[in-house]
Amino acid sequence: MRRHLRWLLPLLVLLLLAGLATRTLLARKAERAALLGGIAREAPALDLAPGDVVSARVLPLARTIEVSGGLKAVNSAVVKAKVAAELKSLSVREGDSVRPGQVIGQLDTTELDWRLRQAEQNASSARAQLDIARRALENNRALVAQGFISPTGLETSVSNEAAAQANHQAAMAAVELARKARADATLVAPIGGQVAARLVQPGERVPVDARIVEIVDLSRIELEASVAPEQAAVLQVGQAATLQVDGLTVPVAATVARINPSAQAGSRAILVYLALERQPALRQGLFARGRIATTQQPALAVPLAAVRTDLAQPYVLQIADHRTVMRPVQLGARGEVDGQPWVAVTGGLAEGALVLGGSAGAVRDGTAVRLVGPASAASSR
Repeated sequence: MRRHLRWLLPLLVLLLLAGLATRTLLARKAERAALLGGIAREAPALDLAPGDVVSARVLPLARTIEVSGGLKAVNSAVVKAKVAAELKSLSVREGDSVRPGQVIGQLDTTELDWRLRQAEQNASSARAQLDIARRALENNRALVAQGFISPTGLETSVSNEAAAQANHQAAMAAVELARKARADATLVAPIGGQVAARLVQPGERVPVDARIVEIVDLSRIELEASVAPEQAAVLQVGQAATLQVDGLTVPVAATVARINPSAQAGSRAILVYLALERQPALRQGLFARGRIATTQQPALAVPLAAVRTDLAQPYVLQIADHRTVMRPVQLGARGEVDGQPWVAVTGGLAEGALVLGGSAGAVRDGTAVRLVGPASAASSR
């Protein structure tokens, strides 16, 4: 018995010391948890400005079609050489303004002048031959009337006079052609506008149809864009569009002017032409992108920037009981509201719900928030 008591007393002491240590450790953990809870409860709420909060609401959502392409002038012309000659002078350069019918250059007319003179001499010779044939015809008619020659000889004179007259008319036509070639040596602007390119320099010999000067009229600018066949089905002439042009800070308004009735070979895309409002800074060749507003349909929508896509399913952060709550949503068609992109919400969100906009930045689920300004009044309703 004494032997058993000798072993039991140390064992009881060890168990008592272990229980005291465990109790002390649990007490310290409880104090630490209470301290951390107090710190969490005392964490300041995130202040949200009115622009950081938006209400999901039903509104007419404008369906849009994305377009892009290069700008081009509706009216443009290329001055070409109508005759082969040396370019003698050219009085315009890139950026110069020209008027319709303005003389802008001159080709060398030395060869053309000699050809015109040659044609005029041939016409004079043909005129002389016609006069001779006519006098012979008149004399033969008088001789036939007196019975000195047979009617057969008169027929020969008639044929000679007709041939001489035809030769004279051909010679006169050659004179007119030579005069036209002489006039074509003067380069004239066919339309008013500005010189976009000067392709030949004085002293160069140019062949027929050589490009010399390109002129564009910037008073009417349009965008040529290609759209898919299914998108072209909802397009109509007169629909409004908003374009962002490279180099311009302000969007440019446009309207659908024409729709090509034929599809492009290979891509099967449809060309659409948008007429832009006149802007002094618009230039041919600038790149533009934008949207065409097609139809408007009422839908529950939120700004596209409010939808967060860092998870597998898109979601929004709704404000409820002064905290952010993650709400997965199902999205529908996209559109525009006052020029800003919005997206329809087909599920996961109720009308009137307050959600964080894109300007709020990265916010965690369950973050305490405090609405400041008009948004606080909206949350209380």
